[in-house]
Amino acid sequence: MDLIADFAFRLPVIVICDMLGIPDEHRQVFFTYSRAFARLLSLTLLSRAEIDEQNSYNLAMAEYFHGLFERRRREPGNDLTTHLVQAEHGGALTNEELTANVILLFGAGHETTVNLIGNGLLALHRNPDQLDLLKYDLSLLPNAIEELLRYDPPVQVAGRTAMEYVEKIGGISLEKNKTVVCLLGAANRDPEIFSDPDRLDVTRRDVQPLSFGGGIHYCLGAQLARIEAEIAIGTLLRRLPNLQLDDIEHPDWRQTFVLRGLNKLPASW
Repeated sequence: MDLIADFAFRLPVIVICDMLGIPDEHRQVFFTYSRAFARLLSLTLLSRAEIDEQNSYNLAMAEYFHGLFERRRREPGNDLTTHLVQAEHGGALTNEELTANVILLFGAGHETTVNLIGNGLLALHRNPDQLDLLKYDLSLLPNAIEELLRYDPPVQVAGRTAMEYVEKIGGISLEKNKTVVCLLGAANRDPEIFSDPDRLDVTRRDVQPLSFGGGIHYCLGAQLARIEAEIAIGTLLRRLPNLQLDDIEHPDWRQTFVLRGLNKLPASW
């Protein structure tokens, strides 16, 4: 199977569809197209045709969610979309804000988790001693997820804006409203913080990766991503202990910069 399309991708999409109250009969389109939306977040160059294609996907998604909002106004459910629609009626959200937030929740709710699971499985199979440790003792899994987040994070870059003048950070002064690009992947390999930072160690103590950001911008779905990755990787290790990746030396990386993940990850058992 392909561990991305057949496994890592399907779990988070099913979960976020459940959370947003997307009916089962509407989900196939999200399985087919949803990974395409993330390309607009990348800093890589896109052709005019690719930009038009991405925009058409986003417009189609907005149109779908507008229909879902109407349905939840008529038929409230126990889902996040219903709660957001009710917040709109209470004056807390405009329709434009409602649409933007639901699209953001859908994209953020699956794309990064797909990459966390895929990158994590590749890293473990490239470090068979660490894979064997986990197979022997699955109680190490929560700590292993933190280490995988540090070792090869699904989000490599985060942008911030200085709200006021800052005297010096690393010898550089920042003017007010200056934009800063934070390289999370590099920060997670900082030798002043992590001993032997280029080594994967699922028993590493006090990992504390920066992969979910920090402060008021700390990732809203961080705990959900951790749980999904722990369940996905743990279940795979229990049920397919003899799983082997077809080619760990030449992985098929997506050509993106902000988000880091794989196009596919063929495996057999």
